[in-house]
Amino acid sequence: MSLSCATCSVRDRAACAVLDEAERDELAKAGRTRKLAKGETLFTAGMSEAACATLKSGALKITSIDADGRERILSLVHPSGFVGEMFGPYMRHDVVALGECELCVFSGPAFAEAIERYPSLGLALLRRTQEDLFASRELLALTGTASAEQRVAGALLSLARAASDSPCHPAKEFDLPLSRGELADMLGLTIETVSRMLTRFEREGSIRRNGKRGIELLDPALLPLR
Repeated sequence: MSLSCATCSVRDRAACAVLDEAERDELAKAGRTRKLAKGETLFTAGMSEAACATLKSGALKITSIDADGRERILSLVHPSGFVGEMFGPYMRHDVVALGECELCVFSGPAFAEAIERYPSLGLALLRRTQEDLFASRELLALTGTASAEQRVAGALLSLARAASDSPCHPAKEFDLPLSRGELADMLGLTIETVSRMLTRFEREGSIRRNGKRGIELLDPALLPLR
């Protein structure tokens, strides 16, 4: 097994986890490791070069610019997440690092060839794409008719699930990958409203805040999701 695969923190959770060691080594030859600093762009909307990546550590935001020139966060990418374009003629959205990130990056054609060679990889990627689509629909639902408290509660639980190593249970402790301003923009709220909701949830005993971005999920059943 290559050193990069052997030391990869998401090797058992990423789409490539379905491959055996020999297949994973072969796939690794087509990729390269890339590190990003906070605010650095991985992909830019309109970029014509097809490329994709698996996030090994950190967090990414997928964004677009609306008619007023305002950034809209469309979704977040967490460790083991997959992002990019393999078949489209150009990138449709900006993909930006929310903090220090490490990724395994592939050209679109190289990864498409790997999918043809290893059908199990394509199936794993399809499953992950379906999960990402579900998460995006959840975000749309949150920013639609949900109340402010439901939006913030839903976002916290979604982030706790993303930070967990278990598909069944949310993480008990995690760091918010977004600033309060970014979280407010994503949910269509003001910073003051987000802060007020977090204070309320802590007072009611559903969460505890640890430092600037740390969240401890004490009792998710108390979060007002409906």
